[in-house]
Amino acid sequence: MKRVRPPFPMPNVCAVVTMAMLCAGLVGIAVPSQAGSPPRRVVSMNVCTDQLAMLLAGGGQLYSVSALAGDTESSVLADEAGRYVINHGLAEEVFLMSPDLVIAGTYTTRTTVDLLRRLGFRVEEFAPANSFADIGEHITRMGELLGRQEKAAALIAQMEARLAALRAQPASGKTVALYYANSYTSGAGTLVDETVKAAGLVNIADTLGMQGTSQLPLEMLVLENPDLVVTSHGEYARPALAEEGYVHPAFKALIAGRKVVDVPARYTICGAPFTLEAARIMHDAAASAGENR
Repeated sequence: MKRVRPPFPMPNVCAVVTMAMLCAGLVGIAVPSQAGSPPRRVVSMNVCTDQLAMLLAGGGQLYSVSALAGDTESSVLADEAGRYVINHGLAEEVFLMSPDLVIAGTYTTRTTVDLLRRLGFRVEEFAPANSFADIGEHITRMGELLGRQEKAAALIAQMEARLAALRAQPASGKTVALYYANSYTSGAGTLVDETVKAAGLVNIADTLGMQGTSQLPLEMLVLENPDLVVTSHGEYARPALAEEGYVHPAFKALIAGRKVVDVPARYTICGAPFTLEAARIMHDAAASAGENR
């Protein structure tokens, strides 16, 4: 007998039941860990908290990470992410995982965070890191949340030692332009700007008085005539309009005979010890660049 396909996809029964409970506004469903004991089942919904948790969590403590954790463009720990259950930041899927701690970014889907809190789940949020000091604070806080304070302290000590060693090297004083897709750059108050300074370089966005993430017109880039140009190309399957600036004749003329450095975005999207790798790449590029362009 031929089966008749329903006109609409059948909804996931568990999802429907869960959402019904969410809409009913039920609370107190979450089962917390015993008072004073570390959480035993942790779910992270943000690529940055994913990676901090992966660096610090004890065996079996971290249960789920976000889908972006496995994206090599966004995550340094993409390979490690395969050991965990993947979530997509949906309230119903997190609900079914029954975590005793949910970790999110301050820009994580607000609806999901609000619903989980209404249901009684403990949700801790992390703001983006804008400095190496922020990174240290985030590692400390994550260590406290997971009951992994000693591991966190060791991780911070390693990071600070590497940062101090990098800063102790003579600064080249070379100027650098951060030139990303859609002509964006990073100025004062950003983690990338701090990374440039740690590498002993001068960010032209600073000299131009730019704050945060701003657009750097190609004309201004050419006029500033930086010693190095830092890009972060994505791996697009086909040409992307966002990167059309890289093929503009004026840009090609600017970079002719000059050092162009590709710093993978995964090192600076999130603040963590691996952010220092971006500084090392830029420092080494400046050191290898000739004095004369």
